[in-house]
Amino acid sequence: MSSVEIQIDLAPRYLTLARHQHMLDNHSSTKGFVMDHPGSSSSTAAQTRRSFLKQSATAAAAIAATGIIKTPVYGQNTAPSTGKVIGANDRINIGYIGIGGKPSNCPGMGLGHVNMQKGKASDLNITQAAVCDLWEVRNEIAKKAIGTSDVTSYTDYRKILDRKDIDAVLIATHDPWHAKCSIDAMEAGKHVYCEKPMTRYLGEAFQVADAVKRTGRVFQVGSQGTSAAGWHKAAEIIKSGKLGKLVWARGAYLRNNPKGEWNYSIAPGTDSIDWNMWLGQVKKRPEKFDADHYFRWRKYYPYCGGLLGDLVPHRLHPLMLATGNPQFPKRVVCIGTNPIHSDKLTPDAYERDVPEYVQITAEFPDGFLLSVNSSSVSGKVPGFSIFGHDGTMEVADVGNEIKMTPEKHKADEVDEISAKGLQQEDQVVHAKNWFDCIRNGHTPNGNIDIALKVQTVISLSEMSDRLGIVCFFDAATRKVTDGSGREVPLLTYGSLPLS
Repeated sequence: MSSVEIQIDLAPRYLTLARHQHMLDNHSSTKGFVMDHPGSSSSTAAQTRRSFLKQSATAAAAIAATGIIKTPVYGQNTAPSTGKVIGANDRINIGYIGIGGKPSNCPGMGLGHVNMQKGKASDLNITQAAVCDLWEVRNEIAKKAIGTSDVTSYTDYRKILDRKDIDAVLIATHDPWHAKCSIDAMEAGKHVYCEKPMTRYLGEAFQVADAVKRTGRVFQVGSQGTSAAGWHKAAEIIKSGKLGKLVWARGAYLRNNPKGEWNYSIAPGTDSIDWNMWLGQVKKRPEKFDADHYFRWRKYYPYCGGLLGDLVPHRLHPLMLATGNPQFPKRVVCIGTNPIHSDKLTPDAYERDVPEYVQITAEFPDGFLLSVNSSSVSGKVPGFSIFGHDGTMEVADVGNEIKMTPEKHKADEVDEISAKGLQQEDQVVHAKNWFDCIRNGHTPNGNIDIALKVQTVISLSEMSDRLGIVCFFDAATRKVTDGSGREVPLLTYGSLPLS
C-alpha cells in the first residue's frame, strides 16, 4: 500500500473508539456515559470508566500495531483545523486551486469560475483572495481578471491552505488531484467546492466523504444541475407518491465534435510546469512533459474517465436527486465504444484511451433502473424522463421546466402538473448555494451524500467497461463483485496499464 492510501473499512472502528473516549472525558459526573446505569455507585462507575478506557486504548494500540490505521490521509498528522466561524453576513475569502482556461483556446472551469464570480462578488459577499496553478501564465490571467491589487498567486496549493484568512477553496484541477486537494483543504479548516467528478477513483471518494464527516466542513461538488429548481420540484412530486413506485429513468449528455472532443489548442511557454507535481499520484506516463497530455488530459485514462468523468456527472447528479431518495447502486453495467476515431481529424493529436460513446445502466436496491448515454460523436439529445408505475416526470435538460403526466389508470385521480420558468442550472447560483450553506450551516445541493453515490455509479461504470464485467456493489462493505460473486478490487492508480 502506498503512503497516500488508507484502509477504509476499519477506520470507522478507530473513530468510534475515539468518540467513546471523548464522551467519557466529557461526562465525569454521575450523569455521564457509563454512570447512567441504575444502581451504579460513584466508585464502581469510575472503575468501569477506567476499564473501558483501558480496553479502548488496548484495542486502538492493537489496531495501530497491525499497520491498518495509517497516518491520516495524505500525511496529515494533526487534528483537523476547526476553521473560522462564519456568520450570516460575513464576507468569505476564497482561493482558487487549478485555473485552467485561456490562453490558446483551452477552456477550463477554474478561470470560468473566477470570471463568473468576479461579476457577482458583491452579491455573493466574497473576496477573491488567491489563485493557484502550476502554470504561471494562467495565474497572471486570473489575477488580471480579478483586477485587485491584493490577490496573490501560488504554484503550490498548500500555500493557500496555510493562510488563516482563506475560508474556502474552489478546486478545478485535473481529476487525480481532486481528492488530495479536497482532503488537505478540509483538514486545514477550509470549506470546499470541488469540480466534478468528485474524485478520479472510488476509494478516494470514500476518503473525501470520511474527511467531510471528520472535519465538519461544507463540501459542494460542482454539478450545477443540482441547483436547478426543476429537479427539486420533481423530487418533491415523486416523494408525494404521485408517480407511484419508480421503475426507470433516462438521461443523456451528447456532443458531436468532428475533430475529437477535448482536442484543445496547444499553447507554447509551458516549460516552467513541474511535470511530476502535475502528475501527482498518476504513474509516470509519460515521464517527461507532454503537451498533448497536459492540454488534452480528458482523453487519457490515467487522468480521467473521459465522458464518464466529464459529461455523465451532469446527468447522474440531477436525475438521482430527482428520485427523492438517492441510493448507492446495487448493480452497474457499462459499454463504451470508439466508432468514429475522431482524433485522426486533428493534426498531431494522439488517439484517445477513453470511449467516444458510453451507455450506462444502473440498478438500485429498490429495483429502480437508471440509464444514461453520453457521446462526443453524436449530438441529438433525447428527453429526460423518470417513469413511475402511476405517472411520468419529464424535466428540461437545464432543469427549468417540468411536466408530470399520470398513467391512464390514475388519470381520474391525479391531475397533470407542469411548471415553467423555474431557476435553471447556473454555476453562480450553485456557488451561491455553497456560500450560503457555509454561512447558515445548511446542507448544500451537491452535498457529499449524493456526490458519493454518483461517484460510485461513475467508478463502477468505468470498471464494468474496462474489465468487461457486470459490477455488483455492497454499500455496507464497500466491495465490488462480478456475476460469479468473486470480489473485484477497485481501480486505482497503477492497477491497470492505463491508470
